[in-house]
Amino acid sequence: MAQNTSNYKLSAAAGNLRYNDILPYKVESGGVTREFLQKVIDVLLDFVNDTNDRNEKILDFHHPEEMQKLLDLQVPNEGVSLQQLVHDCATTLKYQVKTGHPRFFNQLSCGLDLVSMAGEWLTATANTNMFTYEIAPVFILMENVVMTHMREIIGKNWVNGDSILAPGGSISNLYAFLAARHKMFPNYKEKGIATIQGQLVMFTSDQSHYSVKSCASVCGLGTDNCVMVASDEQGRMIPSELERLVVERKNRGHIPFFVAVTAGTTVLGAFDPINEIADICEKYGMWLHVDAAWGGGLLLSKKNRNPRLLGVERADSVTWNPHKLMGALLQCSTIHFKEDGLLMSCNQMSADYLFMQDKLYDIKYDTGDKVIQCGRHNDIFKLWLQWRAKGDHGFEEHMDRLLELTDFMVKRIRDQPDKFYLILEPELVNVSFWYIPTRLRRMPHSPSREQELGKMCPILKARMMQTGTLMVGYQPDDRRPNFFRNIISSAAVTEKDIDFLLNEMDRLGHDL
Repeated sequence: MAQNTSNYKLSAAAGNLRYNDILPYKVESGGVTREFLQKVIDVLLDFVNDTNDRNEKILDFHHPEEMQKLLDLQVPNEGVSLQQLVHDCATTLKYQVKTGHPRFFNQLSCGLDLVSMAGEWLTATANTNMFTYEIAPVFILMENVVMTHMREIIGKNWVNGDSILAPGGSISNLYAFLAARHKMFPNYKEKGIATIQGQLVMFTSDQSHYSVKSCASVCGLGTDNCVMVASDEQGRMIPSELERLVVERKNRGHIPFFVAVTAGTTVLGAFDPINEIADICEKYGMWLHVDAAWGGGLLLSKKNRNPRLLGVERADSVTWNPHKLMGALLQCSTIHFKEDGLLMSCNQMSADYLFMQDKLYDIKYDTGDKVIQCGRHNDIFKLWLQWRAKGDHGFEEHMDRLLELTDFMVKRIRDQPDKFYLILEPELVNVSFWYIPTRLRRMPHSPSREQELGKMCPILKARMMQTGTLMVGYQPDDRRPNFFRNIISSAAVTEKDIDFLLNEMDRLGHDL
């Protein structure tokens, strides 16, 4: 049943105590400390149970101004009691969206993997940084082992490369850009823009994640020099268009140096043809980056890896986010390089208060100087623990199951052409479609009908959120108005949930 915030009562002796009545302030207060933390754990476990209860709502929606009236969010002058803190935890989760609910299809990151969650609990308790071996010895070694294994999965010639966990796929893509520029212009780090005699130019698909274009802005190229390459009807970059644009820029005296292909676009789930683009990169001496933040999980599937990711081993760098298709808890993003040493050479600042050279252990295990940030959250333990639980085989089964469910949804949509219009055959777990209300079912499909269907999307999404039974995302793209983009990446989803999804959309939207 839904959380009742009054269910979490501390004992009379503990309820009115304050933060300084528990550890570490009072060493003799172990009993009260345990009681307080146990109550918080009860709140968390009840939320886990509610998240997996299909009779529970995904969310109890309130507009921001209404929500502010329901919640006491003020920061007080004097601290509140332990009982109030427990109540605050329960209230927070009461109004939080249950992203692990089997009928939450809204984001690329869906589901609540309990082993990964347990890892995140341990991570928070350990509360250490990831910049040096001396304060995170176990976690640094874990990261080294898991990153090496991920590179082995990318390709045999990647084993001796380098990797790091980054705060999101956008920063992973930024690391790739920085390494590519450093590889081509190693003096840029010290001498800056004067080192480059000409205008650097980068290329990516018009369906790529916006973070690729952001690199051009953040790193001084200017967004006009991030050239957007046309994609085909499936959303895949057209190699002939890439080569045409590279030649065009070279003829203008520019320096094409970086190409970012996408393995699983955010909206359509499309895979750019890596092998054909790799040929072009080799021909013109450009760095090839594969943004597989979304689709990288399919590297674990023998059945579904190819042809989608065929040629990935030819890349120079690969972004891969386990917190998406693999279901690790947010956040868990990785960036991998075929060549070892580039991260350190590019980013090292040799701060002598952290990265001393005369430590008692092998300093190659100090990872902090390889990254542009200093403090780095421990994102490895939850992934390591999850991988220990599933093994490669368990992840492979998960990938294959997600695509089976996607095929099932496509079939169900095709079985109901009066109610649903499938926009394209998906390559990944993104199912793009329109819902057709009763009044439009006899109208021939045309651009004018698409405009009408697009207008229905925000209204139907609002009804979903207000009833709390379902969440499916929608958006327009450069070819069509608003359409629904359903994501199946949660291990909790079954065929019955997909049937519920389609039936519930019809129940909520038939009269639009």
